[in-house]
Amino acid sequence: MIARSGRARRWYRVGIVVQKFGGTSVASVEKMRRCAQHVLRERASGHDVIVTVSAMGKTTDQFVALAAEASDNPSRREMDMLLSSGERISIALMAMVLESMGQPAISFTARQIGMTTDSSFTRARIESIDADVLKNELARGKVAIVAGFQGVTKEGDVTTLGRGGSDTTAVAVAAAVGADVCEIYTDVDGVYTTDPRKVPSARRLERVGTEEMLELASMGAGVLHPRAVLFAAKFGVPIHVRHSQRDDAGTIIAPGDQNKQGGQMERIEVTGIALKDGLGRVTLEGIPDTPGVAARVFASLAERTIVVDDIIQTVTVEDGKKKATVSFTVDHGELSDMRPVLDALLQDIGGGTSTIDVGFSKVSVVGAGIGSHAEVASTMFRALADAGINIANISTSEIKVGVLIDKTDGERALSLLHEAFGLGASPT
Repeated sequence: MIARSGRARRWYRVGIVVQKFGGTSVASVEKMRRCAQHVLRERASGHDVIVTVSAMGKTTDQFVALAAEASDNPSRREMDMLLSSGERISIALMAMVLESMGQPAISFTARQIGMTTDSSFTRARIESIDADVLKNELARGKVAIVAGFQGVTKEGDVTTLGRGGSDTTAVAVAAAVGADVCEIYTDVDGVYTTDPRKVPSARRLERVGTEEMLELASMGAGVLHPRAVLFAAKFGVPIHVRHSQRDDAGTIIAPGDQNKQGGQMERIEVTGIALKDGLGRVTLEGIPDTPGVAARVFASLAERTIVVDDIIQTVTVEDGKKKATVSFTVDHGELSDMRPVLDALLQDIGGGTSTIDVGFSKVSVVGAGIGSHAEVASTMFRALADAGINIANISTSEIKVGVLIDKTDGERALSLLHEAFGLGASPT
Protein backbone atom coordinates (compact mmCIF):
# COMPACT_ATOMS: atom_id res chain seq x y z
CA MET A 1 0.00 0.00 0.00
CA ILE A 2 1.32 3.45 -0.95
CA ALA A 3 0.32 6.16 1.52
CA ARG A 4 -0.60 9.79 1.00
CA SER A 5 0.01 12.64 3.42
CA GLY A 6 -0.86 16.29 2.90
CA ARG A 7 -0.41 17.66 -0.62
CA ALA A 8 2.78 15.69 -1.38
CA ARG A 9 2.24 12.14 -2.65
CA ARG A 10 4.12 9.59 -0.57
CA TRP A 11 6.52 7.34 -2.50
CA TYR A 12 7.22 4.84 0.29
CA ARG A 13 5.15 2.09 1.86
CA VAL A 14 3.31 2.24 5.16
CA GLY A 15 5.69 1.30 7.97
CA ILE A 16 8.05 3.21 10.24
CA VAL A 17 8.85 6.85 9.52
CA VAL A 18 11.62 8.71 11.33
CA GLN A 19 11.17 12.49 11.47
CA LYS A 20 13.93 14.86 12.52
CA PHE A 21 13.27 18.45 13.58
CA GLY A 22 16.19 20.86 13.89
CA GLY A 23 16.81 23.61 16.40
CA THR A 24 15.07 26.39 14.47
CA SER A 25 12.05 24.12 13.93
CA VAL A 26 11.63 23.52 17.68
CA ALA A 27 12.77 26.95 18.88
CA SER A 28 9.51 27.47 20.79
CA VAL A 29 6.60 25.41 22.07
CA GLU A 30 4.39 26.96 19.41
CA LYS A 31 6.79 25.77 16.69
CA MET A 32 6.83 22.35 18.30
CA ARG A 33 3.05 22.24 17.91
CA ARG A 34 3.42 22.90 14.19
CA CYS A 35 6.01 20.13 13.97
CA ALA A 36 3.61 17.84 15.84
CA GLN A 37 1.09 18.28 13.02
CA HIS A 38 3.50 16.45 10.71
CA VAL A 39 3.70 13.63 13.25
CA LEU A 40 -0.07 13.39 13.58
CA ARG A 41 -0.56 13.27 9.80
CA GLU A 42 1.82 10.33 9.54
CA ARG A 43 0.03 8.53 12.38
CA ALA A 44 -3.30 9.14 10.63
CA SER A 45 -1.82 7.60 7.46
CA GLY A 46 -0.99 4.42 9.32
CA HIS A 47 2.71 4.98 9.98
CA ASP A 48 4.58 4.31 13.19
CA VAL A 49 6.64 7.40 13.95
CA ILE A 50 9.94 8.05 15.70
CA VAL A 51 10.94 11.68 16.18
CA THR A 52 14.46 13.01 16.66
CA VAL A 53 14.91 16.58 17.85
CA SER A 54 17.76 19.03 18.32
CA ALA A 55 18.16 21.53 21.14
CA MET A 56 15.79 24.50 20.97
CA GLY A 57 16.93 27.43 18.83
CA LYS A 58 20.32 28.81 19.86
CA THR A 59 20.55 26.75 23.05
CA THR A 60 23.76 24.99 22.02
CA ASP A 61 25.41 28.30 21.13
CA GLN A 62 24.43 29.67 24.53
CA PHE A 63 25.99 26.66 26.24
CA VAL A 64 29.22 27.17 24.27
CA ALA A 65 29.31 30.79 25.43
CA LEU A 66 28.78 29.73 29.04
CA ALA A 67 31.63 27.23 28.77
CA ALA A 68 33.91 30.00 27.47
CA GLU A 69 33.00 32.06 30.54
CA ALA A 70 33.76 29.17 32.86
CA SER A 71 37.09 28.11 31.37
CA ASP A 72 39.64 29.12 28.76
CA ASN A 73 40.17 25.46 27.92
CA PRO A 74 37.22 23.28 29.02
CA SER A 75 37.72 19.54 28.69
CA ARG A 76 35.95 17.81 25.82
CA ARG A 77 34.27 15.41 28.25
CA GLU A 78 32.69 18.25 30.23
CA MET A 79 31.71 20.04 27.02
CA ASP A 80 29.76 16.97 25.96
CA MET A 81 28.08 16.75 29.34
CA LEU A 82 27.02 20.40 28.97
CA LEU A 83 26.04 20.46 25.30
CA SER A 84 23.98 17.27 25.43
CA SER A 85 21.60 18.75 28.00
CA GLY A 86 19.75 20.88 25.43
CA GLU A 87 18.25 17.87 23.70
CA ARG A 88 16.83 16.54 26.98
CA ILE A 89 14.70 19.68 27.24
CA SER A 90 13.49 19.33 23.65
CA ILE A 91 12.48 15.67 23.85
CA ALA A 92 10.50 16.17 27.05
CA LEU A 93 8.65 19.21 25.69
CA MET A 94 7.89 17.51 22.37
CA ALA A 95 6.47 14.49 24.19
CA MET A 96 4.30 16.81 26.31
CA VAL A 97 3.06 18.64 23.20
CA LEU A 98 2.05 15.39 21.50
CA GLU A 99 0.35 14.09 24.64
CA SER A 100 -1.63 17.34 24.89
CA MET A 101 -2.82 16.77 21.31
CA GLY A 102 -4.06 13.27 22.11
CA GLN A 103 -1.09 11.28 20.78
CA PRO A 104 0.68 9.05 23.35
CA ALA A 105 4.43 9.73 23.29
CA ILE A 106 7.55 8.87 25.25
CA SER A 107 10.97 10.53 25.27
CA PHE A 108 14.37 8.81 25.27
CA THR A 109 17.92 9.95 25.83
CA ALA A 110 20.69 8.23 23.91
CA ARG A 111 21.52 6.14 26.99
CA GLN A 112 17.94 4.85 27.21
CA ILE A 113 18.00 3.49 23.65
CA GLY A 114 21.50 2.08 23.98
CA MET A 115 23.04 4.45 21.44
CA THR A 116 26.66 3.61 22.19
CA THR A 117 29.54 5.51 20.63
CA ASP A 118 33.30 5.52 20.78
CA SER A 119 34.98 7.84 23.30
CA SER A 120 35.93 10.65 20.90
CA PHE A 121 34.34 13.47 22.89
CA THR A 122 32.64 16.25 20.83
CA ARG A 123 32.98 14.14 17.66
CA ALA A 124 31.90 10.64 18.65
CA ARG A 125 30.97 7.89 16.20
CA ILE A 126 27.90 5.69 16.67
CA GLU A 127 28.58 1.99 17.26
CA SER A 128 25.17 0.48 18.08
CA ILE A 129 21.52 1.20 18.91
CA ASP A 130 19.04 -1.02 20.79
CA ALA A 131 16.20 -0.87 18.27
CA ASP A 132 13.94 -3.11 20.38
CA VAL A 133 13.44 -0.36 22.96
CA LEU A 134 11.92 1.86 20.28
CA LYS A 135 9.95 -0.89 18.53
CA ASN A 136 8.35 -1.95 21.82
CA GLU A 137 6.95 1.56 22.34
CA LEU A 138 5.76 1.77 18.73
CA ALA A 139 3.88 -1.50 19.26
CA ARG A 140 2.05 0.20 22.14
CA GLY A 141 0.86 2.95 19.80
CA LYS A 142 3.27 5.57 21.09
CA VAL A 143 5.46 8.04 19.23
CA ALA A 144 9.06 7.69 20.39
CA ILE A 145 10.99 10.94 20.82
CA VAL A 146 14.77 10.48 20.63
CA ALA A 147 17.41 13.02 21.67
CA GLY A 148 19.57 13.91 18.71
CA PHE A 149 23.28 14.78 18.73
CA GLN A 150 24.20 12.67 21.77
CA GLY A 151 25.47 9.21 22.63
CA VAL A 152 27.05 7.29 25.48
CA THR A 153 30.22 5.21 25.71
CA LYS A 154 30.34 1.65 27.03
CA GLU A 155 31.84 3.15 30.18
CA GLY A 156 28.80 5.41 30.62
CA ASP A 157 30.31 8.74 29.58
CA VAL A 158 28.06 11.13 27.65
CA THR A 159 29.31 12.04 24.17
CA THR A 160 28.15 14.25 21.32
CA LEU A 161 28.37 13.64 17.58
CA GLY A 162 29.53 17.11 16.54
CA ARG A 163 27.55 20.06 15.27
CA GLY A 164 24.69 18.92 13.04
CA GLY A 165 24.84 15.49 14.65
CA SER A 166 21.05 15.26 15.07
CA ASP A 167 20.83 14.47 11.34
CA THR A 168 23.19 11.58 11.95
CA THR A 169 21.13 10.39 14.93
CA ALA A 170 17.95 10.39 12.86
CA VAL A 171 19.38 8.39 9.96
CA ALA A 172 21.15 5.97 12.31
CA VAL A 173 17.87 5.36 14.15
CA ALA A 174 16.09 4.87 10.82
CA ALA A 175 18.70 2.29 9.80
CA ALA A 176 18.48 0.49 13.16
CA VAL A 177 14.68 0.09 13.12
CA GLY A 178 14.39 -0.57 9.37
CA ALA A 179 12.40 2.62 8.70
CA ASP A 180 10.94 3.21 5.26
CA VAL A 181 12.16 6.79 5.19
CA CYS A 182 13.91 9.42 7.29
CA GLU A 183 12.28 12.82 6.95
CA ILE A 184 14.59 15.73 7.77
CA TYR A 185 12.48 18.77 8.60
CA THR A 186 14.33 22.06 8.55
CA ASP A 187 13.86 25.77 7.85
CA VAL A 188 14.28 25.33 4.08
CA ASP A 189 11.99 23.48 1.70
CA GLY A 190 14.56 21.13 0.16
CA VAL A 191 17.97 20.84 -1.44
CA TYR A 192 18.86 23.59 -3.88
CA THR A 193 21.39 23.87 -6.70
CA THR A 194 23.26 26.14 -4.29
CA ASP A 195 22.54 28.21 -1.18
CA PRO A 196 19.48 30.33 -2.11
CA ARG A 197 20.39 32.87 0.57
CA LYS A 198 23.59 33.62 -1.36
CA VAL A 199 22.34 33.01 -4.92
CA PRO A 200 18.66 34.03 -5.30
CA SER A 201 18.34 32.21 -8.65
CA ALA A 202 19.06 28.82 -7.01
CA ARG A 203 16.55 26.13 -7.95
CA ARG A 204 15.09 23.44 -5.70
CA LEU A 205 15.92 19.88 -6.76
CA GLU A 206 13.17 17.25 -6.70
CA ARG A 207 15.56 14.30 -6.41
CA VAL A 208 19.28 13.89 -5.66
CA GLY A 209 21.41 10.75 -5.53
CA THR A 210 23.08 9.92 -2.22
CA GLU A 211 26.56 10.13 -3.76
CA GLU A 212 25.91 13.62 -5.09
CA MET A 213 24.32 14.68 -1.82
CA LEU A 214 27.31 13.38 0.12
CA GLU A 215 29.62 15.56 -1.94
CA LEU A 216 27.35 18.60 -1.61
CA ALA A 217 27.04 18.11 2.16
CA SER A 218 30.77 17.52 2.61
CA MET A 219 31.58 20.59 0.57
CA GLY A 220 29.44 22.96 2.59
CA ALA A 221 25.79 22.53 1.62
CA GLY A 222 24.26 23.05 5.06
CA VAL A 223 20.94 21.27 4.54
CA LEU A 224 22.26 17.88 5.69
CA HIS A 225 25.16 16.70 7.81
CA PRO A 226 27.65 14.64 5.70
CA ARG A 227 27.72 11.77 8.21
CA ALA A 228 23.94 11.47 7.95
CA VAL A 229 24.17 11.08 4.18
CA LEU A 230 26.97 8.53 4.60
CA PHE A 231 24.75 6.51 6.95
CA ALA A 232 21.91 6.72 4.44
CA ALA A 233 24.13 5.49 1.61
CA LYS A 234 25.61 2.66 3.70
CA PHE A 235 22.29 1.32 4.98
CA GLY A 236 20.03 2.25 2.06
CA VAL A 237 17.87 4.71 4.00
CA PRO A 238 15.93 7.15 1.76
CA ILE A 239 15.93 10.73 3.06
CA HIS A 240 13.18 13.29 2.44
CA VAL A 241 14.19 16.91 3.17
CA ARG A 242 11.15 19.07 3.92
CA HIS A 243 10.15 22.42 5.46
CA SER A 244 9.06 22.03 9.08
CA GLN A 245 6.42 24.75 9.00
CA ARG A 246 4.89 23.98 5.59
CA ASP A 247 3.69 20.94 3.64
CA ASP A 248 5.89 21.33 0.56
CA ALA A 249 7.17 18.52 -1.65
CA GLY A 250 10.80 18.92 -0.55
CA THR A 251 13.68 16.89 -2.00
CA ILE A 252 14.07 13.10 -2.10
CA ILE A 253 17.60 11.71 -1.58
CA ALA A 254 18.10 8.05 -2.44
CA PRO A 255 20.58 5.79 -4.24
CA GLY A 256 20.43 6.22 -7.99
CA ASP A 257 18.19 9.31 -7.81
CA GLN A 258 20.50 11.61 -9.73
CA ASN A 259 19.15 14.96 -10.83
CA LYS A 260 17.88 13.81 -14.24
CA GLN A 261 17.47 16.69 -16.67
CA GLY A 262 16.55 14.71 -19.74
CA GLY A 263 18.13 15.04 -23.17
CA GLN A 264 21.16 13.05 -24.29
CA MET A 265 22.04 10.01 -22.20
CA GLU A 266 25.63 11.22 -21.63
CA ARG A 267 25.04 14.94 -21.34
CA ILE A 268 26.85 16.63 -18.49
CA GLU A 269 24.67 16.64 -15.36
CA VAL A 270 25.85 19.33 -12.96
CA THR A 271 23.61 19.02 -9.93
CA GLY A 272 24.81 21.89 -7.77
CA ILE A 273 27.56 24.19 -6.56
CA ALA A 274 28.70 24.11 -2.92
CA LEU A 275 30.77 26.56 -0.91
CA LYS A 276 32.67 25.57 2.20
CA ASP A 277 34.09 28.39 4.30
CA GLY A 278 36.49 28.42 7.23
CA LEU A 279 39.31 26.27 5.85
CA GLY A 280 42.97 26.25 6.74
CA ARG A 281 45.86 24.73 4.83
CA VAL A 282 48.63 22.78 6.53
CA THR A 283 51.93 22.29 4.70
CA LEU A 284 54.74 19.95 5.76
CA GLU A 285 57.98 20.70 3.90
CA GLY A 286 61.27 18.89 3.73
CA ILE A 287 60.03 15.66 5.26
CA PRO A 288 61.71 12.34 4.32
CA ASP A 289 60.44 10.81 1.08
CA THR A 290 60.52 7.22 2.31
CA PRO A 291 57.87 4.49 2.51
CA GLY A 292 55.65 4.79 5.56
CA VAL A 293 56.13 8.50 6.29
CA ALA A 294 52.77 9.53 4.80
CA ALA A 295 51.12 6.70 6.72
CA ARG A 296 52.60 7.97 9.98
CA VAL A 297 51.53 11.55 9.22
CA PHE A 298 47.89 10.73 8.64
CA ALA A 299 47.70 8.00 11.26
CA SER A 300 48.76 10.62 13.82
CA LEU A 301 45.92 12.90 12.69
CA ALA A 302 43.41 10.06 12.55
CA GLU A 303 44.19 9.10 16.15
CA ARG A 304 42.93 12.55 17.15
CA THR A 305 39.94 12.30 14.74
CA ILE A 306 41.20 15.32 12.79
CA VAL A 307 39.51 15.21 9.38
CA VAL A 308 41.65 16.30 6.43
CA ASP A 309 40.86 17.00 2.79
CA ASP A 310 42.62 17.82 -0.49
CA ILE A 311 45.91 16.04 0.13
CA ILE A 312 48.69 17.04 -2.28
CA GLN A 313 52.26 15.66 -2.27
CA THR A 314 55.26 16.77 -4.30
CA VAL A 315 58.86 15.50 -4.23
CA THR A 316 62.11 17.45 -4.65
CA VAL A 317 65.80 16.56 -4.36
CA GLU A 318 67.91 18.40 -1.76
CA ASP A 319 71.63 17.59 -1.41
CA GLY A 320 71.07 14.37 -3.28
CA LYS A 321 68.24 13.27 -0.99
CA LYS A 322 64.57 13.12 -1.89
CA LYS A 323 62.36 15.33 0.26
CA ALA A 324 58.58 15.51 0.18
CA THR A 325 56.14 18.37 0.65
CA VAL A 326 52.66 17.37 1.82
CA SER A 327 49.79 19.85 1.90
CA PHE A 328 46.22 19.30 3.12
CA THR A 329 43.22 21.31 4.23
CA VAL A 330 41.32 21.19 7.53
CA ASP A 331 38.47 23.11 9.09
CA HIS A 332 39.52 26.15 11.12
CA GLY A 333 38.02 24.45 14.18
CA GLU A 334 40.69 21.73 13.96
CA LEU A 335 43.63 24.14 13.91
CA SER A 336 43.70 24.69 17.68
CA ASP A 337 44.63 21.00 18.05
CA MET A 338 47.07 20.98 15.15
CA ARG A 339 50.29 22.69 16.29
CA PRO A 340 51.33 20.28 19.09
CA VAL A 341 50.42 17.36 16.84
CA LEU A 342 52.61 18.68 14.02
CA ASP A 343 55.57 19.41 16.31
CA ALA A 344 55.51 15.88 17.73
CA LEU A 345 55.02 14.40 14.28
CA LEU A 346 58.00 16.16 12.68
CA GLN A 347 60.23 15.07 15.53
CA ASP A 348 58.99 11.50 15.11
CA ILE A 349 59.64 11.29 11.35
CA GLY A 350 63.05 12.91 11.56
CA GLY A 351 62.78 16.45 10.27
CA GLY A 352 60.89 18.99 8.26
CA THR A 353 58.98 22.20 8.86
CA SER A 354 55.27 22.99 9.10
CA THR A 355 53.21 25.98 8.02
CA ILE A 356 49.56 26.74 8.75
CA ASP A 357 47.71 29.20 6.49
CA VAL A 358 44.14 30.36 7.17
CA GLY A 359 41.46 32.24 5.27
CA PHE A 360 40.46 29.80 2.52
CA SER A 361 37.14 28.68 1.06
CA LYS A 362 36.41 25.77 -1.23
CA VAL A 363 33.91 25.94 -4.07
CA SER A 364 32.89 22.67 -5.71
CA VAL A 365 30.92 21.71 -8.82
CA VAL A 366 29.03 18.45 -8.16
CA GLY A 367 27.22 16.10 -10.52
CA ALA A 368 26.97 12.47 -11.60
CA GLY A 369 29.85 11.50 -13.90
CA ILE A 370 31.28 14.98 -14.36
CA GLY A 371 34.79 13.70 -13.60
CA SER A 372 34.86 12.08 -17.05
CA HIS A 373 33.90 15.34 -18.80
CA ALA A 374 36.90 17.65 -19.24
CA GLU A 375 34.63 20.50 -20.27
CA VAL A 376 33.32 20.83 -16.70
CA ALA A 377 36.77 21.70 -15.33
CA SER A 378 37.44 23.88 -18.37
CA THR A 379 34.23 25.87 -17.88
CA MET A 380 34.89 26.19 -14.15
CA PHE A 381 38.50 27.36 -14.47
CA ARG A 382 37.71 29.79 -17.28
CA ALA A 383 34.86 31.39 -15.33
CA LEU A 384 37.11 31.88 -12.29
CA ALA A 385 39.99 33.20 -14.41
CA ASP A 386 37.77 35.71 -16.18
CA ALA A 387 36.69 36.99 -12.75
CA GLY A 388 40.30 37.30 -11.55
CA ILE A 389 39.89 34.59 -8.89
CA ASN A 390 43.10 32.67 -8.18
CA ILE A 391 43.07 28.91 -7.50
CA ALA A 392 45.25 27.61 -4.65
CA ASN A 393 44.46 23.85 -4.88
CA ILE A 394 42.40 21.61 -7.17
CA SER A 395 40.73 18.33 -6.22
CA THR A 396 38.63 16.02 -8.39
CA SER A 397 36.56 12.86 -8.18
CA GLU A 398 34.09 11.12 -10.47
CA ILE A 399 31.31 13.44 -9.28
CA LYS A 400 33.16 16.59 -8.12
CA VAL A 401 35.63 19.27 -9.16
CA GLY A 402 36.67 21.47 -6.24
CA VAL A 403 39.03 24.42 -5.94
CA LEU A 404 40.54 26.13 -2.92
CA ILE A 405 40.35 29.92 -3.15
CA ASP A 406 40.71 32.96 -0.91
CA LYS A 407 37.71 33.32 1.41
CA THR A 408 37.05 36.85 0.16
CA ASP A 409 36.23 35.39 -3.27
CA GLY A 410 33.95 32.61 -1.99
CA GLU A 411 30.45 33.97 -2.52
CA ARG A 412 31.38 35.68 -5.78
CA ALA A 413 32.75 32.39 -7.13
CA LEU A 414 29.62 30.55 -6.01
CA SER A 415 27.35 32.94 -7.87
CA LEU A 416 29.32 33.10 -11.11
CA LEU A 417 29.75 29.31 -11.34
CA HIS A 418 26.04 28.80 -10.71
CA GLU A 419 25.41 31.09 -13.67
CA ALA A 420 28.19 29.56 -15.81
CA PHE A 421 26.55 26.12 -15.60
CA GLY A 422 23.02 27.46 -16.10
CA LEU A 423 21.70 26.03 -12.86
CA GLY A 424 19.17 28.81 -12.28
CA ALA A 425 17.31 27.98 -15.48
CA SER A 426 14.32 25.66 -15.62
CA PRO A 427 15.14 22.00 -16.40
CA THR A 428 15.07 21.16 -20.10
